[in-house]
Amino acid sequence: MKNAIPLLLVLTAAAQAADWPQWRGPQRDGISSETDLLQNWSADGPAVQWRGPLGNGFSGISIANGRVFTMFAQGGDEFAICLDAETGAERWRHRTGPYYKETQGGDGPRSTPTVDGETVYVLGATGKLFALAAASGTPIWEKDLVAEFDSEVPKWGFSTSPLIEGDLLLVEAGGRDGNFVVDMVIDRTTAVTAVALDKNTGATAWTALDEKMSYSSPIAFTAAGTRQLAYFTAYSLIGLAPEDGRMYWRYPWKTRYDVSAATPIFIAPDRLFISTGDGNGGAVLQIKSDGDSLAVEQVWQNKKMKNHFGTSVLYENYLYGFDNAILKCLDAETGEEKWKTRGYGKGTLIVADGHLVVLGEEGLLGLVEATPAGFRQKSKAQVLTSRCWTVPSLADGRLYLRNESEIVCLNVQGAAP
Repeated sequence: MKNAIPLLLVLTAAAQAADWPQWRGPQRDGISSETDLLQNWSADGPAVQWRGPLGNGFSGISIANGRVFTMFAQGGDEFAICLDAETGAERWRHRTGPYYKETQGGDGPRSTPTVDGETVYVLGATGKLFALAAASGTPIWEKDLVAEFDSEVPKWGFSTSPLIEGDLLLVEAGGRDGNFVVDMVIDRTTAVTAVALDKNTGATAWTALDEKMSYSSPIAFTAAGTRQLAYFTAYSLIGLAPEDGRMYWRYPWKTRYDVSAATPIFIAPDRLFISTGDGNGGAVLQIKSDGDSLAVEQVWQNKKMKNHFGTSVLYENYLYGFDNAILKCLDAETGEEKWKTRGYGKGTLIVADGHLVVLGEEGLLGLVEATPAGFRQKSKAQVLTSRCWTVPSLADGRLYLRNESEIVCLNVQGAAP
């Protein structure tokens, strides 16, 4: 029995690695660690594991412990929902606010649920933030960001996806008087300490900044020997200290319509890539030590990768993403364009098993080699119709996609290893 515990640890780690528990996956970078995936599809695409109805919205799909989480709007309400990963059967749903009506970009919630252990955090389009029991949907605590922090619902709804960093839950609130970023202290260790009560109530740890919020999601990273948070506001990219919210550095980045939608991308060991869909294009910035402080400076900027809403993915030092409606590959070191192609519209993508999994905005699914050598498409299929603005999610050999009316789970497991 000496080998039982090591084997159990390996199996547990493998099960955890197969999850997709938050916005852009396990590491928040759009990359899956899964291998041996199906590369040659039939004309209809990978086999459908299950398919089910869903309401309006662009909320991403998170998967953890055999559960699938997303959000949608239907009737006069907005919901967080939990489905069975194997069958698609509904396990629970919880109302998260009123139906969000948007006159230009589509109705419904935008934020992606974040799963942390047995808790799932969800943020509605009108600013209602919930901590729910992942198994049952029972509320643990809730906050109204608009009411508590004197903010306004953004023109296109609250879109930021919650980030867990240590004992902090990080979101954007868009309030006034330094309430732009709201961070709730969460003790995720034991339920018998005083800090655990803070977890149950979502008590505020600190607030920071006084800028207009936009539609991006924060990331956490370590550069120049310092743990940092990056927030992409309507006016700038800003680095903050996780422990108290103090500002480390700021890089101005103003867009025409105050839309910074794509998530910043960390490029180890000390760089960040940002992009917007207007004339600014994209840029790589470097963070450096400056005495006892930190500074940021531009490495390069060009207009070859203008992410409208879909975040690019960094893979083996190349950036793959949508320059508006053109799928491209850029050298992250220089910004040089390596290849480009059309056919997907304004799509989204992730990277898995050395390939790009691309979902076009009208439901065309493609599998493309992740190589700077050229556009090499392995397979493609029309798997959904209508508007698909939600990035794919991949967990345990299953690919999860959605549009504004349904969700589909495709089996992409290849031959058994």
